Amino acid sequence: MKLLIVTQAVDRKHPVLGFFHRWIEEFAKHYQQVIVVCLEKGEYNFSENVKVLSLGKEAGKNKLAYLYRFYRYIWQERKSYDSVFVHMNVEYVILAGWLWKWWSKKIGLWYVHRAITWKLKLAEKLADVIFTASEKSFRLPSGKVAVVGHGIDIDMFKPDNKKEKEIAVLMVGRISPTKRQLEGVKIFASIRQSFPQAKMVIIGKPVFEKDQLYLEKIKSYLKDNDLVDKVLLKGAMPHSQLPAYYNSALVLLNLSTTGSLDKDVLEALACNTLVVTSNEAFFSLLPPQFTARDLSEAEEIVKNVLSGKLDFQGRAIVAEKFSLSNTIAKISNNL
Repeated sequence: MKLLIVTQAVDRKHPVLGFFHRWIEEFAKHYQQVIVVCLEKGEYNFSENVKVLSLGKEAGKNKLAYLYRFYRYIWQERKSYDSVFVHMNVEYVILAGWLWKWWSKKIGLWYVHRAITWKLKLAEKLADVIFTASEKSFRLPSGKVAVVGHGIDIDMFKPDNKKEKEIAVLMVGRISPTKRQLEGVKIFASIRQSFPQAKMVIIGKPVFEKDQLYLEKIKSYLKDNDLVDKVLLKGAMPHSQLPAYYNSALVLLNLSTTGSLDKDVLEALACNTLVVTSNEAFFSLLPPQFTARDLSEAEEIVKNVLSGKLDFQGRAIVAEKFSLSNTIAKISNNL
């Protein structure tokens, strides 16, 4: 069998989508040939059965050029793939779903987000199967949904007992009001009364204009409260560098309001790093003493973790339900 993958970026150093490089590597184990059409390409290294075709963002191409290249690639390669896997971008299903159906190509869409848009509704009609990480990761009622886990590379994200716990509190993810990093900083500011030597690290960058404004609010708060040297804003970084940070942290704090299974929580758990989260998606997955219904409860749990009152080994959960090899195998079996 041969597979066409359509995704946003193929770049192992991409600060947000670098993880997908490993997904492609894993897909290549299940298919005779894998063709990847991406919006932009950077650094990658695949086996000989993987072919990467870029729409040209890295070369400064415009949207009209993207569209032309997209249709040209899926047409010229139409005899080189049997099924299609579209990662997150429902627009590609809308643009080409009718062609793929005409050519009898099975269409799989990966979607992990609570938002239900008209584009998603249309893509759902065209797709044959919709893959998602959990029951709450896809909110549109559909009989096409297949829950396959989140695809965490447990060979990359694993415990490193040699790492010193230099970071008290770690937050990882896009800088955004929905991720509530500012609220996390305020929790840290409060607990520093009990842990004056503690340091916090925030990894991630803003994407949208509102996110940039939110980052400025965080910076202003740090400056006004003399926390600039205690809370380090690391910005975005390659995916491969994250395990070192998880293993250096006493606790990962996740205050996301998305209601979806955030990768940072699963990656931290794979490293056996303790997690405190207010994200409802994890309430049935984690022991109750690590889940918070509000910010004051989150603060109390973080204090208990830093005091050494709580412990939990979460790697087994990720290995059983969310490992990359299991997720890709489930997707491949459905395509």
